[in-house]
Amino acid sequence: MTALDPTTPGPVTPEAVTRSPVALESTELAERLRTALQHLLPALRSSRGEHGDLTPSRQAALAALATHGSMRISTLATRLGIALPTTSRMVELLDASGWIERTPDPDDRRASLIALTDTGRELLRTVRHEAAIRLAARIDELSPEERRTLSAALPALESLATDGSAAAADPERR
Repeated sequence: MTALDPTTPGPVTPEAVTRSPVALESTELAERLRTALQHLLPALRSSRGEHGDLTPSRQAALAALATHGSMRISTLATRLGIALPTTSRMVELLDASGWIERTPDPDDRRASLIALTDTGRELLRTVRHEAAIRLAARIDELSPEERRTLSAALPALESLATDGSAAAADPERR
């Protein structure tokens, strides 16, 4: 069985994908969804410059802290999928902006935990709200039928977004 076609034994290969109409349909759907998201993301991130030095990667760091709570810098680096030295530099900038704070790690006094400050939490809330307003303006341009279709697709999109972590359950991300 393959990930794309549970009825076909063996590894996922280009041949396996082209053999199954269901797999081809899923692959085409995935490509169209990826493309649509790729084009939507810049509109959602267009607040750069409006909020000081908040870049998409710094916003992602704040979002990880909002979702998962305080953590070590190494844990944040792992969550973001970036190198520890890069994360350390980013944390310095976030700290200097007053968006995060450091506290001693109770399990290891040599290490510290980083967490959002109230200022950082409010900034993240503001940026997310502004992005929702920009997206709502684009949604308002859709036909009523397209809006109904989008609404009907939301449970499936939310299911795709669920990665088994608390991120999908975070009401601030919706």
